[in-house]
Amino acid sequence: MERQYDLVIIGSGPAGMSASIYASRAGLKTVILEAGAPGGKLIKTNEIANWPGIVSGKGMELADAMFEHATAFGSEYAYGNVVKVIANESEKAVICEDGTTYTAKAVIVASGTKERMLNIPGEEANVGRGVSYCAVCDGAFFKNREVAVIGGGNAALEEAEYLTQFADKVHIIIRRDVFRADQIVQDHIAANDKIHVIRHHVPKRICDDGIRVSGIVIADVNTKEETTLSVQGVFPYIGQDPATDFLADLDVLDERGYMVVDANCETRCHGIYGAGDVIVKSLRQVVTAVNDGAIAAQHAFHQLRGI
Repeated sequence: MERQYDLVIIGSGPAGMSASIYASRAGLKTVILEAGAPGGKLIKTNEIANWPGIVSGKGMELADAMFEHATAFGSEYAYGNVVKVIANESEKAVICEDGTTYTAKAVIVASGTKERMLNIPGEEANVGRGVSYCAVCDGAFFKNREVAVIGGGNAALEEAEYLTQFADKVHIIIRRDVFRADQIVQDHIAANDKIHVIRHHVPKRICDDGIRVSGIVIADVNTKEETTLSVQGVFPYIGQDPATDFLADLDVLDERGYMVVDANCETRCHGIYGAGDVIVKSLRQVVTAVNDGAIAAQHAFHQLRGI
């Protein structure tokens, strides 16, 4: 099956939804392809406190409002797990896992990032059985239990704080002595009696009882001594990798898999744009993502209309 559009947007996070607003308002026949739920990382974020005009809000609520806006001017929304993009000068083909092909004159890739795994024994086998990469999604399952969060950045600490609404105790395990998170986030962690920070340790393996997670083995980075924590949940937050495997045949990625774009968010492949967390940039936030989406869509419109 083949479907023809002016613009295909891959991903429905803030960058993709912003691109949809600008493209559809400009009159481009637009489709947003998404393999999951609309909202991207927003739907995995409990509290948003850095979106201008909203001192504090829920990620899911902002995602819902953005999605309604993104489809208000005629953009279509479709399920699509993209596996390949083929590009020539005049037309691009976006091929999905189910065989559906979307053709367009321009493509905006806003597929974001995927959580990095620990790659230790017991992790993959226990995904959904105590191992989770989304505290907002799964935190309520750990009421009155002990859990471990792996990582020292903003995401790890914010999710650890969120988990204290449910868990009796939250262990934060970090390799180093200091956190990488913003100071205000660190202050919240230090003030929370439910949080126990374990420094200079790394996870070695995840234990289970045959049904679900029953503990995690951690090792001291200096002495190599191992300790087992009796936890029922493990939440790894050790970074992300760009979701760009489907672009492997195009010369648009850097050595880490992020898209290289110019000031217009266009890659060296004419008509292929990148926006949001998926591109090479220094700050990955909602505000920078919507900026990228707007720039990419506006430039694509100008190019397609010969302005």
